[in-house]
Amino acid sequence: MPRSEPTLTVFRNQTFRMLWIATLASNFGGLVQAVGAAWMMTALTSSQSMVALVQASVTLPIMVFSLAAGVFADNYNRRKIMIVAQSFMLLVSVTLAILAYEELLTAPLLLAFTFLIGCGTALHNPSWQASVGDIVTRDELPAAVSVNSMGFNMMRSIGPAAGGLIVAIAGAAAAFAVNALSYVAIIAALFNWRPAMPPRSLPPEPLGPAFAAGLRYVAMSPNLIRVILRGFLFGLSAVAIQALLPLVVRDHLHGGAFGYGLLLGCFGLGAVFGALGNAQFRARFQSEHITRIGFLGFAASSAVLALSDSIVICAIAMLFAGICWVISLSLFNVTMQLSTPRWVVGRVLALYQTGVFGGMAGGSWLWGTLAETFDLQLALLCAAAMLVIGAGVGLLAPLPDSEYLDLAPLNRFKEPYLRLDLRQRSGPIMILVDYDIAQENVPDFLALMSERRRIRIRDGAQQWSLLRDLENPDIWTETYHVPTWVEYVRHNERRTQADRDVTDRLIALHKGEEPVRVHRMIERQTVSKHDDTPLR
Repeated sequence: MPRSEPTLTVFRNQTFRMLWIATLASNFGGLVQAVGAAWMMTALTSSQSMVALVQASVTLPIMVFSLAAGVFADNYNRRKIMIVAQSFMLLVSVTLAILAYEELLTAPLLLAFTFLIGCGTALHNPSWQASVGDIVTRDELPAAVSVNSMGFNMMRSIGPAAGGLIVAIAGAAAAFAVNALSYVAIIAALFNWRPAMPPRSLPPEPLGPAFAAGLRYVAMSPNLIRVILRGFLFGLSAVAIQALLPLVVRDHLHGGAFGYGLLLGCFGLGAVFGALGNAQFRARFQSEHITRIGFLGFAASSAVLALSDSIVICAIAMLFAGICWVISLSLFNVTMQLSTPRWVVGRVLALYQTGVFGGMAGGSWLWGTLAETFDLQLALLCAAAMLVIGAGVGLLAPLPDSEYLDLAPLNRFKEPYLRLDLRQRSGPIMILVDYDIAQENVPDFLALMSERRRIRIRDGAQQWSLLRDLENPDIWTETYHVPTWVEYVRHNERRTQADRDVTDRLIALHKGEEPVRVHRMIERQTVSKHDDTPLR
């Protein structure tokens, strides 16, 4: 079982340290830009909905385009994708700053620019998150994810305040310019990073099949579905504190901007504590126990904010909320990465990100509507109740301890020599695997075949079935289809070390003198007048 390294030891990795510092600067610039855009919109229009759309225009692309970005992250050079994304956002931000300085912005134009920045973020995030696993070791991954979350929350504590100060002194155009400058650091860091690229034996997956492969992998991986579900529930319910905090300060605590900044700072400080203590949490508790602590701790914080009128008590609650926020979301992210092989990790992280951001977007609307329609206190207490329910979900579907999984490629498959002159796109291909199973071993065989079916479909097989010979009942034939020969090769290369046990146990049950026989056939759904796949 891999061990979790102490959190700060990950900074010994020079590449990670360089990119982390650059990302910190980029996050700071993005938060300053968000303040500038929101303030600029209030100057351009009196419409409250247009002001609210500023934040939505940034988060919507992340929800909509993340999976496509995950496809790119899994099929192309992640470093180059990040350079393109950051350069695009730099260009957009420079243009936005110039238009703001020249007073040429309109409300729709501002929304268009913030939407474009959101598109750049959507393109960047899956490649960055997937690259963390390439930069650090498996043991260092939990610490790397924790300090990434810590860094963002640190910037979220000081970025908005700094943004407000910049806007007050120099205007929104200056905030946009600061954001543009923040991209320079990460672009420079990415140019300096020269990762070793493993050679590719197969062409990149087409966009449509790659989409389907990512969705199929998650659908056939119960552990991943559990993590995405818990991430969605956490985002949906925990976002209530962040969405309603300004109202808590104004209406419950009767405070102003200073009180709001103080509580945000406590949340950020808690995030730092959570990141620093994350390794100790993972060493002492199972993943599900940490998740329940996160849900219940955040529920308690939400209830305190609903019931207390003391800013000191609320500050302590926000401190604990920050701790729970980081230990929960970093655990979800780490579990997704440790439960996913490298060939599909970008898409899986994108789906997870879509779930969390979707929950946060829906929660912001839900709790805001509840507070406006009924009562702020009721909204926070309902969010706390939902967090308790989220903790209880683990009783039925606990999170896995993914450290036990070895998802390195199995590397057993060797492409066979074919007598027919096939091309990579030749197909459809039908595979038949013959087993000779003694009657007393049939129950064990069927149990293993149930798991084999899940693995096959997860890795791209279609129309899987299991046949039994009517005349010789000991003969069982596993069959499945793949669209093309290259997809058959890809299907086999996706097998991991964690799948080895099923294969070995099936082979052990085979009682024939000859090894398990595999038939590879190309289908002909119509009969042509000539042979279009001649012999070599």
